[in-house]
Amino acid sequence: MANIQQINGDYYGSRETLTEALPYVKKRDIYTATINNFFGIADKELSNYDDAIYYYNEALKDCDDVICKQSILNNISAVNIKQQKYNEAIKILEAITKTSGEKYENNKLRMIDNLGYAYFKKGLNEKGLLLMQNSANLRKTFIDDYGSIENNLHLSEYYSESKPQKSKQFALNAYQTATKMHSVDERLEALSLLMINNSLSNNTVYIKTFIHLNDSILKVRNNFKNKFAKIKYDSKKEKDENEKLRLEKAENLLLLQEAKYQKIFFLIGIIALFVILIYSRKYYQNRNRIGKIKTAYDTETRIAKNIHDELANDVFYAITFTQTQSLTKEEVKETLLQKLNHIYTRVRGISRENNTIETGANYSIHLKEMVSTYNSDSTNIIINSIEKVNWDIIDDIKKIAIHRVLQELMVNMKKHSEASLVVLKFESTANTITINYTDNGKGCEKNQIIKNGLQNMENRILAIKGTITFDSEPEKGFRVKISMPK
Repeated sequence: MANIQQINGDYYGSRETLTEALPYVKKRDIYTATINNFFGIADKELSNYDDAIYYYNEALKDCDDVICKQSILNNISAVNIKQQKYNEAIKILEAITKTSGEKYENNKLRMIDNLGYAYFKKGLNEKGLLLMQNSANLRKTFIDDYGSIENNLHLSEYYSESKPQKSKQFALNAYQTATKMHSVDERLEALSLLMINNSLSNNTVYIKTFIHLNDSILKVRNNFKNKFAKIKYDSKKEKDENEKLRLEKAENLLLLQEAKYQKIFFLIGIIALFVILIYSRKYYQNRNRIGKIKTAYDTETRIAKNIHDELANDVFYAITFTQTQSLTKEEVKETLLQKLNHIYTRVRGISRENNTIETGANYSIHLKEMVSTYNSDSTNIIINSIEKVNWDIIDDIKKIAIHRVLQELMVNMKKHSEASLVVLKFESTANTITINYTDNGKGCEKNQIIKNGLQNMENRILAIKGTITFDSEPEKGFRVKISMPK
């Protein structure tokens, strides 16, 4: 783009474009040589000669072949001539014309022409003319139209004072070739030579042509600059829009991908939850089944133990009694009936301990009846405030736990306490139920409480998120406090 801008005379724009190209350079090579050479050309045309020399020297550092170096050295010599540093230009041109061979003939013709022109500008007219004419003659063999323009301009300038007519011819040759090559700057340079040519009595036509061409080219170049700037702007705008669209597309794809993954994770989560629920259901079913089996086993064990420890002995004694006593006697019959009645009472007690518990509207009545069965001639049981508890709002599982725990307390009292008085007190608040058990039995050491079969009570109460505390001392009775949420 910078090269196109230079062809169209936009040297400031060219410098700007070259500056935009620099960030793309990753290492110094032929590309940096080309960029710096274009910088030098732009500065030369803008008459920034010192800057032009600097950039040409930078370009020279990165040239990796003879043609590149000769071309840039020729450009440096052209700037030296503009700066009137003819000796430096001659030194460079003499060196490169000696090293150039037939392979680079077109380049060599330009160097010979420039060397002759440098000699001419230094004052060595004959030596300069010989080289410029030599270059012109050789161009008839090697086609180099663009190089011939500069060659004719140099010869026209050389003859402008001494042979105006000849100068005119060279200027016209340069103008015609420049017109053919669409090289506007060289056309203007040729017209400027024709405008001052002394062989012409009337130079008005060339002056008008110069002015018209100069005005036209300024307008064309300004239009080019504006058009080029607009193209760059539109291109950048389009690029930015495309980048924006690309980013939006990427974001949309990312959102779609995230939504897809969310659906997958959600589905996996649902499946995992479903599996966990099934596993939990089976786990709790198995646990409940195992619990029921264990409860049934414990119940059977307890019934068997009660039958063995309590009932079997009584039955054995009754059988022995019938075998050793005469049943015809009235007092013997009465004693036997008492023993059988006692056995019957024991059987009912065992049955009551293990039968189904009523948890409906008559729960409190059945609970009182169960406790009252442990009343005897030697033990008085008092139940306080059981009616103040609203049993209808309490879960069945808690009613069953209370029934079983109180039943076990009664059995424990009957076996171990030897109490003559038992008090059960019920208390009800907004959120909790409290049951206080107290007896005046023989009590026991605190560290012996759990060993007396009370561990099962504690497990039942903890299972319904309640608390149970035991307090006892030898010969000071036994106390239990049960508290649970409604």
